[in-house]
Amino acid sequence: MVVVVDYGMGNLRSILYKLSKFKLEAIASSSPADIRRADKLILPGVGHFAKGMENLRKFGLLEILNERVLGDKIPILGICLGVQLFTKHSEEGDVAGLGWVDAATRRFSFPEGMQQLRIPHIGWNTVKLRRPSRFWPEFPPEKRFYFVHSYHISCSDPRDVVGVSDYGCEFVSILEKGNIFGTQFHPEKSHRDGFAVLSHFVRS
Repeated sequence: MVVVVDYGMGNLRSILYKLSKFKLEAIASSSPADIRRADKLILPGVGHFAKGMENLRKFGLLEILNERVLGDKIPILGICLGVQLFTKHSEEGDVAGLGWVDAATRRFSFPEGMQQLRIPHIGWNTVKLRRPSRFWPEFPPEKRFYFVHSYHISCSDPRDVVGVSDYGCEFVSILEKGNIFGTQFHPEKSHRDGFAVLSHFVRS
């Protein structure tokens, strides 16, 4: 069973619609009992980092998520804000994250003299592969996906970086550390290639 974690911050309906195409059991839930039964987890997210962490605490999800992800090592996919919450700290609200990956969430900033690109970064952008992923071993060298974000992830360990993109600076667009997998882009909004990301994750 795939559980899309409902903590009041995600585009659940769109993700569940995509998952329904795979003819598998998939639900959105904030119940620790459902999360305990899950074979795979998806942590979506749209909004503010600090609010996301606050909601995970308010919904009583921190303990069960740590238990399943760090203890049981079940696969989890973080999407947009969801993957940012995997990091140790965010400049958005200056708060600590889940700390599952040695990384930080930083606001886009462009040095003086460079083109000042619009923030948030909205639209299609290329993801360039840095290394293979266990969740999609045949991932092409380059693919385009749909992004909506003002903050990006910076990984301390380059081995955690699967794909990168560029928006005035290079940023991590896919990360993976063991069972922990995340995309800064929205696969549920990225048409056929986004569908392929979800398909490889749930079927891996």
